[in-house]
Amino acid sequence: MAVTDEAILSIKGMLLSGELKPGDRLPPEKELSDRLGLSRNSLREAVRALELIKVLDVRRGDGTYVTSLEPRLLLEAMTFVVDLHQDASVLELFEVRRILEPAAAALAARHATREDTQALRAMLSEVTEQTPIEDLVAHDMAFHRLINGLSGNVSLSSILEGLSGSTLRARIWRGLTQDNAVARTLAEHHAIVDAIESGDADLVRSCVTVHISGVERWLQQQAGPNPS
Repeated sequence: MAVTDEAILSIKGMLLSGELKPGDRLPPEKELSDRLGLSRNSLREAVRALELIKVLDVRRGDGTYVTSLEPRLLLEAMTFVVDLHQDASVLELFEVRRILEPAAAALAARHATREDTQALRAMLSEVTEQTPIEDLVAHDMAFHRLINGLSGNVSLSSILEGLSGSTLRARIWRGLTQDNAVARTLAEHHAIVDAIESGDADLVRSCVTVHISGVERWLQQQAGPNPS
């Protein structure tokens, strides 16, 4: 296990034990590094990673605080980051989605009826940037499920359904932590439906590729240059 991941798990242990709670200030860097038996550099890297995913709030000149996220979300976030550092499989899943899903959507553009595009637009009308993140992710999964089903290829849509469930946690955390992720996702969904309605398979393929690639790039940034 990487030293940074050990530091993240140590801070997670402090949350689990109740020693740290949402809104609490972390002990000074030297005190915390000595207590955890970690170098100050390793602790700083862990703090930077946890700041990135909104678990910690570093206030210059004041200190580092646990954010006000509820405990369940704090612990899920920390587990997600450590898992991502240690296991590149979630990146591989998004890579497979990026290869297969544009092809399914292109098929959907050829098969979709007016009623199908109306159903997609009705689905889009049910969500906004104010919709809770977990509901938005549920919408995202249903949206992609419907499009994949419209491909007419049961085997392809079944494969993609399995991939979708395996990437759920990554999609939730992207929505929580990346600036403008929700607005971007909704705009891309509208662009995909417009392309399907036009019947332009190449345009649909491009729109879906851009959509999935955005999440893939974000994950690569969270994992760092060499996930292992």
